[in-house]
Amino acid sequence: MAHRHAVTGRRAALTALGALLLAQLPAAVAAEPSPTSVPAPGAAQTLGADKPAAAVLHAMERDLALTSAQAAERLVNEAEAGTRAGRLAGALGDRFAGAWVRGTTSQELTVATTDAADVAAIEAQGAKAAVVKTSLAALRAAKGKLDAAARRLDTRDTPLWYVDVPANRVAVQATSEAAASAFVRAAGLDGQDVGVRVTADRPRLMAEITGGDAYYIDGTARCSVGFSVTKDQQQGFATAGHCGRPGSKTAGFDKAEQGEFQASAFPGKDMAWVAVNGQWTATAHVKGESDQKVEVAGSAEALVGASVCRSGSTTGWHCGTIEQHGTSVSYAEGTVDGLTRTTVCAEPGDSGGPYVAGAQAQGVTSGGSGDCKNGGTTFYQPLNPLLGEFGLTLKTKAAQAQTPGPQDNGTVDAWVAGRVYQAGATVTHDGVRYHCLLTHQAQTAWAPTGTPALWQRA
Repeated sequence: MAHRHAVTGRRAALTALGALLLAQLPAAVAAEPSPTSVPAPGAAQTLGADKPAAAVLHAMERDLALTSAQAAERLVNEAEAGTRAGRLAGALGDRFAGAWVRGTTSQELTVATTDAADVAAIEAQGAKAAVVKTSLAALRAAKGKLDAAARRLDTRDTPLWYVDVPANRVAVQATSEAAASAFVRAAGLDGQDVGVRVTADRPRLMAEITGGDAYYIDGTARCSVGFSVTKDQQQGFATAGHCGRPGSKTAGFDKAEQGEFQASAFPGKDMAWVAVNGQWTATAHVKGESDQKVEVAGSAEALVGASVCRSGSTTGWHCGTIEQHGTSVSYAEGTVDGLTRTTVCAEPGDSGGPYVAGAQAQGVTSGGSGDCKNGGTTFYQPLNPLLGEFGLTLKTKAAQAQTPGPQDNGTVDAWVAGRVYQAGATVTHDGVRYHCLLTHQAQTAWAPTGTPALWQRA
């Protein structure tokens, strides 16, 4: 927030995989083990989940019907589950079919595989194994066919499609069975492999327009500040692309001159950033309940099923859970791909506002359906792609100042602070190769040698 100065034949393979995973765990706990070395911090400590803001805990108690202790335990479990899922995803390779958390305190991590021979290795990591038909890569390819069909079709009657990881299928939301069937056929998919949900709900952009802290665009519209960012020495904030176009002028919550949109993408994506003038200072905070400040520690991506909280100037501070990543939404104004679907409520005016999982920034409000009286569904534009697209650095409590290097292309390269790394990417650091476990923007304090929550030796 910117503030104005203020089976049998595979036993050998199974044994090898289990041994590999078990061998990797101690190596991940201490980067260069020695008799006097200090153990590296766990995922909860690295991601700030062990010291959550009071505003986060209170909202989780209210919106997820938890006690304070349950809310705190849930955040720690979700952080640790993300790292374990990342390790297993790397070990399973093309057999990996996704991961998610469940339970009152997210105490159950499930990891899916297409090969029953992997069950023992998954369970050795304290996770529940699900043997399924289709790999995550294949599900994403099927969704890609729907994406391609959507570019040539009118999708007003099929406004939502995504990979439903726990159900191990692609899903389509439509106004009728006939509309869904036509869309699926046009994409060249077998209808038996696609789940259909029929509803009259149509996602809409949350723009009338307000946000985490309100800001005004060209004196005619209002949106929400997402997260504070920097680009070289220029301060600013990330927000939704549908809120403004490059060159649009902004004013702050107090109507004072604030800045200008530098880049914006919508539809296709829903991302933008605003550069602010010298009267405004970027902070590592987002606005919680009763104006409490929630500090942002990074941008590690949360798992499906994890808790997430949102700030918006229309409805304030609310929490829910992540349902799917990589969702495509057909708004009246155009289709946006790559959004994350949540159970958090929102209303018009919350556009652009921030979503956080514990202390980790997740994304900015795009749109949704329903409201905060009766409940609803919302979608956010993930933050890491936004940072990578525009070459921005997230402002965190570590207050590091760095210029992002070229963005991750999944190949072996030297680790660079400020770069956005995708889960599965490989880097070199101090002469050692590492695999990325969780998608995140690298920070100076998060070098691979001392951050086993995010990196594992290759």
